[in-house]
Amino acid sequence: SKNTLLEQLHLKYQQKPWSETLKLVHFCMDKPLQWPVSNAPDGPLLSCMEKIQRALNAKSLFSVMNRLESLSKQKGLNTHVSPSETACYITSNMFYIEVQLDKDGEVMDVKLAHLGEDPVVCDDLTQHLRTKNYEAFGKILEDLSNMYQIPGNSEMKAKGYFALQALEKDLYSMSLLDRTPDVNRVTEVLHGKVGHLVPRTGGTPVNIEFYISPYQVLEAELNPGSQVCGTKTVVTLEGTDTVHKLPLSPLLVDSQAGEDGHLAFLPLTDKLSIDLPAFFVLKFHQPIPMSSSSIEEIQRLTGTADKKNYYLVSGIQITGLKLAPLYELIVQSALKEKCSEDFSTHKSRFFVSLPDCQKHCYFINKGSEKPDLAGVLVSKIPFSHPKCVPGIIEILRHRVAFNNLISSCVSEKDTNEDGDSDLLYFEVVPHKNTSFSVFFLHPVKENLACVIIDLITSREVQCHLHLNPQDPTLNSSDDFITRAVKRCMSVPVVMRAIFRNAAKAKADN
Repeated sequence: SKNTLLEQLHLKYQQKPWSETLKLVHFCMDKPLQWPVSNAPDGPLLSCMEKIQRALNAKSLFSVMNRLESLSKQKGLNTHVSPSETACYITSNMFYIEVQLDKDGEVMDVKLAHLGEDPVVCDDLTQHLRTKNYEAFGKILEDLSNMYQIPGNSEMKAKGYFALQALEKDLYSMSLLDRTPDVNRVTEVLHGKVGHLVPRTGGTPVNIEFYISPYQVLEAELNPGSQVCGTKTVVTLEGTDTVHKLPLSPLLVDSQAGEDGHLAFLPLTDKLSIDLPAFFVLKFHQPIPMSSSSIEEIQRLTGTADKKNYYLVSGIQITGLKLAPLYELIVQSALKEKCSEDFSTHKSRFFVSLPDCQKHCYFINKGSEKPDLAGVLVSKIPFSHPKCVPGIIEILRHRVAFNNLISSCVSEKDTNEDGDSDLLYFEVVPHKNTSFSVFFLHPVKENLACVIIDLITSREVQCHLHLNPQDPTLNSSDDFITRAVKRCMSVPVVMRAIFRNAAKAKADN
């Protein structure tokens, strides 16, 4: 009973000083509710209400208010309605959102205010609510709450927000470097120091687009106005178990890079930084397969060589981890992206169809026996200084470009529906960290031929064609193959070009 519970609480705390009890109460009030809806005492009821409200189209003022209240409670936030009942306030200890509605339930505008700041109109939040996109609105509420999920009181969380602001200002300054008035988005994505950066607007965190494939570029050119997006990362702050020094003000010294192309930053002194149980983090929408050597390179760059546990690998933290074959991870990721339904990720044979060409069959040798070709799926990368970001972005570009090359040989078809006739067979074999070989039968002789593709950086590639000295030439120079790879970043398209050149040379002879 309630009386018994109160008695037990009274007995428990009667020996403690009032100051200690008051401190505990303040601490509990400062800690937001974080249990999942399913584990809450009224979880089943809330889940049912959520399903009903998703199915209904909230049109009236009352139904919109109910929808906002339910969504906020689901995200661990509080709601208050104004006396006029036309404004809903979604609140936490660190920020609040004001939703202004008319009497018919239409959203007028949405404002966001962080602790100590004036409320600012948020176009993204307003647009989501006007279009009844409550899922996107809820995701932003989640992102805002996660921004403050660092250990400590409100003052400590506020300092974490100031540190994130300082980082964002430095990143934006870096994004303006070397930018000319006529530069386009694709050039920024592929060559900018921090890619194509979109500043934080309201509840949407800073995101950086750092790689886009040639086919995505072509798609954007053929469909003006289309929203073709490359690979992105989100910049945010996350709590940790240990303390790290983070900047409290921008550190970039000059808006121009030095003669060697390197940027000058102020050191993290006690005046310019604060010790916080948090890290800056680059988070990915989908985990990126990365080699262990790339991970070590990033760790040296960020000074986290002894903090491997901050790299989430498929939900598991990396210390003493069983690494998977890198090529197997790349194939798994490609299949998840290309297949709309569940598909066995242990396949290594794929059929690829191209226009005006025999069907290709690719066998991907995953190099399981080579320990230096191990990899992990990386969901986020931690760092504490803005100077690390350009280097991380360059490593990510290189990694994603290489993954795209291998993924071009992967398809959802692992059986040949047309029978085994008229097929061209290829085997993709790992060579080194970012190089591999493609073996195939010579079009004229019964000997094997081989193309070695070495991706030196995301923008630099070297290719070599190896033939038996007695075999006829394929009419494809190393320079031709290199240019073809850079142009399309697709192994099947390059192999089609080689076979076309060979057929033309045979016809001429």
